[in-house]
Formats: sequence, C-alpha cells, structure tokens
Amino acid sequence: MENGIPMKNRIKVYRAMHDLTQEALANAVGVTRQTILAIEKGKYDPSLELAFKIARYFGASIEEVFLYDEPTEDL
Repeated sequence: MENGIPMKNRIKVYRAMHDLTQEALANAVGVTRQTILAIEKGKYDPSLELAFKIARYFGASIEEVFLYDEPTEDL
C-alpha cells in the first residue's frame, strides 16, 4: 500500500467467473485464504511475484487483475 492508497483488484470477479473459492485460489498460488481475503478487501497489496501467480492462474495479465491509479499531485 504505497502512500496509503490500496491497489484495487478484480480477484473476486475472476474467482466468480471460474467458480473458485478463496481457499482454492489460495492453495493454487501457495498462500492462505486469509491472504486472498485481505488482497480482495484492499487491506494488503500482494508482492509482485504473488500478483503474477494470481494473474497467470486466471490466464490474465497483471493489469487485467490489478488496477493501479496513480495519485495526482496538486500543482
């Protein structure tokens, strides 16, 4: 969570499209169900390695699964 702004993601959407539980996804990518829950809720930003594993599991790019809006600076 760089600068306190959580990265948004579409993991829940992808899980629904694949009829997958948090537990099943967690097992597939080598983390706990609680980790998947925290990522989905924006409480935890995954490592780059984990983000790649999740995206690859769904056959998607990182950009399709994880959304990052850079904060705009006031000029």
